[in-house]
Amino acid sequence: MPPVIRRATVADAATLADLATRTFTQTFGHLYPAEDLAAFLGENYTVDRQRTILAHPGYAVWLVEQDGEAVGHAAAGPCGLPHPVVHPGDGELKRLYLLEHMQGGGLGGELCRVALEWLLRDGPRTLWLGVWSRNFAAQRFYARRGFQHVGDYEFPVGRVRDHEFILRRPPGQLA
Repeated sequence: MPPVIRRATVADAATLADLATRTFTQTFGHLYPAEDLAAFLGENYTVDRQRTILAHPGYAVWLVEQDGEAVGHAAAGPCGLPHPVVHPGDGELKRLYLLEHMQGGGLGGELCRVALEWLLRDGPRTLWLGVWSRNFAAQRFYARRGFQHVGDYEFPVGRVRDHEFILRRPPGQLA
């Protein structure tokens, strides 16, 4: 059966917490001391935190499922990035992750399309996202969708501060 993308509900909080922990650790876990990674995961990917996000009317999360197993997710909502031209009403792609064995087959592009369409459901607006400065594949992926580097910030993972890029896509830009 092909993978299915569906909107997550509050009932998916435990699944999302587990998947978010697995995908972040698989993608970036090697970059951090164990105690810093554990602190980050314990703050950001708890079941309670995911439940709060899933219940918030301004946010949306999607799960990718393959044969009944969650293998990817995306999250979108109001922009919270530290950039001086972010305006109320701007949207942000907050997360987009697939387990390694699901990458490279176009599923990430489809998941991104679903999230961006949701962000644009009420019409054109500026879209934002943050990406690790050394994640070159992700930067190329987002550039193909019209996002451009417009700023930098530090993303804390425990005591570690990652250099992140802020990417923006102006309203009305097609990708």
